[in-house]
Amino acid sequence: MHLDVERLKEKGGLLLVDKPVTWTSFDVVNKLRYALKIKKIGHAGTLDPLATGLLLIGVGKGTKMLTELQGLNKTYSGIIELGKTTPSYDLETAFNSESDLTGLKEDLISSKVAELTGVIEQVPPSHSAIKVNGTRAYKLARQNEEVVIKKRTVTIHQFDVSYNLPEIQFDIECSKGTYIRSIAHDLGQLIGVGGYLKLLRRTSVGTYHIKDAWPLDALLTEIQDFASN
Repeated sequence: MHLDVERLKEKGGLLLVDKPVTWTSFDVVNKLRYALKIKKIGHAGTLDPLATGLLLIGVGKGTKMLTELQGLNKTYSGIIELGKTTPSYDLETAFNSESDLTGLKEDLISSKVAELTGVIEQVPPSHSAIKVNGTRAYKLARQNEEVVIKKRTVTIHQFDVSYNLPEIQFDIECSKGTYIRSIAHDLGQLIGVGGYLKLLRRTSVGTYHIKDAWPLDALLTEIQDFASN
């Protein structure tokens, strides 16, 4: 892969980046802003820090595309672990419950997966960036304050699973605004044993695919090589 950094800075454009684990989406944008020495830069569709995968970065005039890109369907792959829960619905927080999975049947799980497919209502996690009365929900949750977030209607176009209990490997195609952490939590609740999101990777946004994305380190090296010439 080769990036025409000079043209990108002059004309603007869209960068496909494979976000590393533990980085926030803002971390990636901020790092690229500094590396490119450009002020006008942003991303379409936030990824949680523990998630990896496709992040669309608009640079210069390319930022005009971001609103439209946010509305595209997205696909994810990952792992849901049943029998345990966390307040954040992922591994950002410690486990707060554990259930016995003895006798749990795959047929039951499959029937509950079907209930979470199609047009559904979900409540985003309290540990999320949604604003509640002007404050990010996760900030309130970390202070052990009550967080009330309204339900939202989303569409799960496809929800394919395979089993290696207590883990469920999944592939999901969904509409904008879907929280996969909530899918993991809700599936665990429907089954009656609890569940959390163990691993998440975004593989596509609309027609943009992770196979065409830059690993962040390689992208930064490309930009630094340009700057040093």
